[in-house]
Amino acid sequence: MGKLSNDASTSERTLRITVAALMRACGENQTKLAAGLRLTQGQVSRKQNGRAIWSLGDLDRLSAHYSVPVPDLLCGPTHAVRKLPHVRLAAVVGGSQEVITV
Repeated sequence: MGKLSNDASTSERTLRITVAALMRACGENQTKLAAGLRLTQGQVSRKQNGRAIWSLGDLDRLSAHYSVPVPDLLCGPTHAVRKLPHVRLAAVVGGSQEVITV
């Protein structure tokens, strides 16, 4: 049973890192991502710092928000960022871009 917990923990950590990489590549902060996902900034913060977990529904909304299929979101940050449509990329990494609410 302990191994399952470690696997889940690793998957959750990978997803948090992936979300951070996608935010950076798209020039978003937690407030902008929260608006796009119809969450509060506090909810996104708790999910990103590990005090709450990203749910399956959250994964679906992340997928729609970034136009990246769910399986690609689970393959790690480099893979997910490569799957981003070019129109979603910020002109400058870490720059600012408007959020498209889905």
